[in-house]
Amino acid sequence: MTTLSLLAGLALGPVVGLVATLAMDVVMARLPEGTTAPKVAAGVLTETPVDDAPERLATWVHYVAGGGSGLLFVGLVAATGRVLGAGTAVTVAVAGVALFALMVGFFALVPLPRASGLPRQRLGPIRRDWAASAAAYVVVAAVVVAVATGI
Repeated sequence: MTTLSLLAGLALGPVVGLVATLAMDVVMARLPEGTTAPKVAAGVLTETPVDDAPERLATWVHYVAGGGSGLLFVGLVAATGRVLGAGTAVTVAVAGVALFALMVGFFALVPLPRASGLPRQRLGPIRRDWAASAAAYVVVAAVVVAVATGI
């Protein structure tokens, strides 16, 4: 596995995040509550009900968070590689599991409980669809990082 310099990691992270977010968009569009997660974040930020949350803000939050998650993933890969000293596949897999847990846990524990205008019956499906979307993000991010660092 190629070790990334700080500058290379900072350059690669947002690219990984953007590519993975675009892949995530495809999955989100196919799920009943898939596009709700960005609206949850926008609704919490503007203190409005989720269904009334500004679409433009939801889009911005989605892509900024996606880019940031790409930086986080590249950092996790670098840290995991140094700690484990393992090959690319193991390093990326461990970092991917960690990122998935962080993405799902953060969403379920921070913005979702603070969202207004959501009946309890929607919370489970929103969490499930977010988990599926996050899984797609992580898989694509892992492939991009593995290819970029040399499988």
